[in-house]
Amino acid sequence: MSESTIIVERSERVGVIRLNRPKAYNALSGILINELLDALRSFESDTNIGAIILTGNDKGFCAGADIKEQSELSFVNAYNQDYLKNLNDGFFAVHKPIIGVINGIALGGGCELAMMCDILYAAETATFGQPEITLGTIPGAGGTQRLIRAIGKSKAMHMILTGETISAKEAEAAGLVAKVLPLEEVFSAALKTASKIAGFSAPVVAMAKEAVNEAEELGLKNGLHFESRLYHATFGLEDHAEGFQAFLAKPKRTAQWKHK
Repeated sequence: MSESTIIVERSERVGVIRLNRPKAYNALSGILINELLDALRSFESDTNIGAIILTGNDKGFCAGADIKEQSELSFVNAYNQDYLKNLNDGFFAVHKPIIGVINGIALGGGCELAMMCDILYAAETATFGQPEITLGTIPGAGGTQRLIRAIGKSKAMHMILTGETISAKEAEAAGLVAKVLPLEEVFSAALKTASKIAGFSAPVVAMAKEAVNEAEELGLKNGLHFESRLYHATFGLEDHAEGFQAFLAKPKRTAQWKHK
């Protein structure tokens, strides 16, 4: 039996997924993608999990698509199977926040995979890039669409058209990454943040994530309307009542969320 391409762990209310193809620098093979999506679906349906961490291993985060597998795809095969579309669809279906911990290279599909996460923490050694141009192709899992939204047209165009990488510090300055930390500290810091988020009301966290993501899809007027409707919807939650009661209590107490 072949070794799993991912390692799944739990830390209280946080689910952890580690990519596990070290010899291939965690390249996105079809098997790895399917196992990753299965793990995401499992955590998404588990009411005891409130947030998810996605990370790599000592070899780095992810070197991109599996070039050997991709080289065997014809246009017709890639088109008919919507190659890599299942990866985007799988991440879109997750309502729980996903924190990506980038501990080395995140190139091509690896950079795109990182951008599918909701928050990125990077080690000081991390590098990001879209080098597909050097292989005679273009990003195919969201690189041309998400990168421009994250760092602006000029920087995104430069990375995609030259294939050059940026450092963790450059990624942080451009807005791609939330925090940059020493390699030995980055995972524990991300776990602390994930635990904090998982400690809040699960439906409210999901609604907040949805509202922020819709900001990329909607104009300001429609976005404000969408936010307003979700905001009003929280008023019907038991957790909304509990949060306000806890705040107004004398002395103020810690809210006990029911995730309802």
